[in-house]
Amino acid sequence: MRRFTRQALAAAIGLASLAALGTPSLAAERVLKLGHLANEQNTWHKASVKFGEELKALTNGRIEVEVYPNESLGKEVDLINGMQLGTADMTITGESLQNWAPMAALLAVPYAYKSLEHMDEVASGKIGEDIKAEIVARAQIRPIAYFARGPRNLTANREIKTPDDLKGLRLRVPNVPLFVDTWKTLDAQPTPMAFSEVFTSLQSGVIDAQENPLALIKSANFAEVQKFVNKTEHVRSWIYLTISEMTWSQLSAEDQAAVLEAAKRAQAYERELFLADEENLVKELQAAGMTFVEVDAAAFAEKARPAVLANVKPEIRPIVEDLMK
Repeated sequence: MRRFTRQALAAAIGLASLAALGTPSLAAERVLKLGHLANEQNTWHKASVKFGEELKALTNGRIEVEVYPNESLGKEVDLINGMQLGTADMTITGESLQNWAPMAALLAVPYAYKSLEHMDEVASGKIGEDIKAEIVARAQIRPIAYFARGPRNLTANREIKTPDDLKGLRLRVPNVPLFVDTWKTLDAQPTPMAFSEVFTSLQSGVIDAQENPLALIKSANFAEVQKFVNKTEHVRSWIYLTISEMTWSQLSAEDQAAVLEAAKRAQAYERELFLADEENLVKELQAAGMTFVEVDAAAFAEKARPAVLANVKPEIRPIVEDLMK
């Protein structure tokens, strides 16, 4: 009896092992590598992971996505080049694409979008479709979803409600001609400077102010050296989740549909996270001692208009002019 029991047990173990080997946890037929510049706490990374989970479920495990944050797979432009050559599959990218597709500059034009809702109308409407089509044709990568970015706001140690309040303000800006000329037109004194130098420059009084989304204002600890967040919201923008056109062409119609559905779900998920983050950031910065100031947005936009139009490329100037009306 004891011998029979041992034999039965061994058989049972063998059958269990075979059953385990026959479960759906088979290796994926295809693995897509998705690299981006954000860290693991960023909503873009969380949405990328969500995209991978959804795509794996929709394809019954046939397609998996490996996500590489913190530029661990390469810098943004390097990944774009790799996608064009077929050595990389996916990335998150935005206005950098204007190096290939001029219309991509529309992703981040000062005062072009009055609100998040207005930006959504453009990104998901005809202009957005035209931008995507040009990116596919000229950059050979395909936008499949978009994520909102937090609007850029102006911090300072004084309230700034109208353009007149900017006179004499020494303001750090990125070294981008469009930004520099726009703030000059608004009567500030823009000072291009590396982001890594901003905190100490504010602390020492070399500059008086800076402008960035709330997430960067918090992570850079600007609350320690700045009292006010003036809600200029002068740049609203979005960024694309993209796939290499070479990779896309290798997928079946069924798998392409699954990719688009997974991207749609990831976009909705990211928006939920984004809105919650923006709300929490306001509370955290207020708790750190910063005061939020409402501004005359229309007055800022009107005064900035000539500089913005002068600095955008002729191909997109009529569109920007129409958006700013």
